[in-house]
Amino acid sequence: MEQPLLSAEKRESESSYDHAGRAASVIPPASIAGSVVSVDEIRSVAASSDIYPPSLHAPLLSSPQPHYPSEQVLGYPQDAYYGHFRENAINGQRQVLDEVEIRELLLDHVGHRCCWGSRPARSWTIHAVEDCNVYVGTLETFAEDRETITEKEPYLGGDVDGKDKGPELGLWELDLRSEFPPIFIPEKESRIVIPHSEAIEKCSGCRGRGNIVCLTCNADQEPGFFNANRMFQCSTCNGRGLLAHMDGSDTICKNCTGKGMIPCATCGSQGLIQCETCQGGGSLLTRKVAVVRWTTLQARKVSATTGAASVPDEVFHRAKGVQLCNTQAHQCTPAYFADSYFLNKFSSEVIAERAQVSPTARVICERHTISVVPVTRVTMTHRRSSFSFYIIGTAREVYLKDSYPSRFCWGLCPCLEWLKL
Repeated sequence: MEQPLLSAEKRESESSYDHAGRAASVIPPASIAGSVVSVDEIRSVAASSDIYPPSLHAPLLSSPQPHYPSEQVLGYPQDAYYGHFRENAINGQRQVLDEVEIRELLLDHVGHRCCWGSRPARSWTIHAVEDCNVYVGTLETFAEDRETITEKEPYLGGDVDGKDKGPELGLWELDLRSEFPPIFIPEKESRIVIPHSEAIEKCSGCRGRGNIVCLTCNADQEPGFFNANRMFQCSTCNGRGLLAHMDGSDTICKNCTGKGMIPCATCGSQGLIQCETCQGGGSLLTRKVAVVRWTTLQARKVSATTGAASVPDEVFHRAKGVQLCNTQAHQCTPAYFADSYFLNKFSSEVIAERAQVSPTARVICERHTISVVPVTRVTMTHRRSSFSFYIIGTAREVYLKDSYPSRFCWGLCPCLEWLKL
């Protein structure tokens, strides 16, 4: 029998959620399993909110799916006090595996390893099959960070969008609705020129002259001074102007045309070269650019039994599970399960590990999910030898790291590393 995730009294008291800067009473709480604050709700409430400037009231495109697809069911506890309810709920979601299915899954896994033998998977005795489900909690914080940088380029004439065209907008006054990404996108960066922030300034490299002293022929001069028409000895004829030949004859050096001296190869002995910073114009066009970054920060936590403690947490985060809770708000608070102290405590622990946001950033939205990943630990024995492996998630993926007995390359074969197995 399905049980409500929230009691009626709690659902009324859960109106403290603040969804995207709106009053909590506008939308019912999002702690019910499977309920998600819609994009339209966030947009409509944000449009009337004074917490964020209008620039943040961009159209929130549809949120991408969580990192692993999950089935949506009501929550169930995992503690002894609610054991009768836990047993009834899990029976509906338990992955029931018989011996044939277990061997087929292991044989398929072993078949992708060229140096693993299939005999243990085929003939060893299945000694124990243990359920050790794992709870996975995540808190995703979608934040927007803005900073201002100054860009400069040579000014070669043309219109300038300066303060005479209108007031310069503040960093958080910029309307970025056309740039706003789907919420909970991993990362996106945009650069926007701040309107009316352009100005013309003297080039600091050449002090507005457009030219700088040639360092090849005037390296010994004081800053701002130079000598023109400096000549250098021809390296081809060593300053003779003539080239000697084996028969004793001389010919005029073509490199210096017989003069023995050549001009500076960098500036032609003018003493000055064009300033590369301003391209000879003497002026620079400066503008302020807003660098906007949208980032999804994650806090993740796994609650595993001792039977699944040897499996890395990342395996459970990638696995497909059954979603028990999915809440979305401006700032999520712990979910409430009317029948499970364990899940309430686990949700609080996930929220407590909220990722730190930069002081210059603003939180747009958060999403809190709790899922249960079905995990079956199988132990196989043969005489005095044994090994264990795990069947994880609703997709029934096998995790077996180093304990498989029939391996012929001692773990050194790199032939299938590209498969990321």
